Amino acid sequence: MAIAKRNEGAKVNSNINVTPMVDVMLVLLIIFMVAAPLSTVDVGVELPVSTAKAQPRPDKPIFLTIKADQTLLVGNQPVTEGQLGQALDVATQTDRKKRLFLRADKRVAYGELMRVMNMLRSAGYLKVALVGLEGWDPPTP
Repeated sequence: MAIAKRNEGAKVNSNINVTPMVDVMLVLLIIFMVAAPLSTVDVGVELPVSTAKAQPRPDKPIFLTIKADQTLLVGNQPVTEGQLGQALDVATQTDRKKRLFLRADKRVAYGELMRVMNMLRSAGYLKVALVGLEGWDPPTP
């Protein structure tokens, strides 16, 4: 065994070794990639009632109503799904920029409401307002 003298061969390493830092960063990246989807789990909640001020009503609003038995009405006239686009064109005079007011019975399923909104979109009507009760709070269990 040879013992080096104090000033001979003892050089200071001035390079930074980044390999351990890169390894730690990669491990953290993998942890966040695995943990991020777990934090977006859907939770069932009861949404609160809107307390926003009611918007002014137009002179002649065009109501599209979905009744509890899932029949559609434009104004007061019942229409079938195939006639919906044509009936809306007559009611709006083919002005697809007019706002439609969509009313649905509270017993109508959310999927049915979305299906009707998709029919409106495919017919070219993109301005849809949902009609609800003002200031109504559901009873707490």
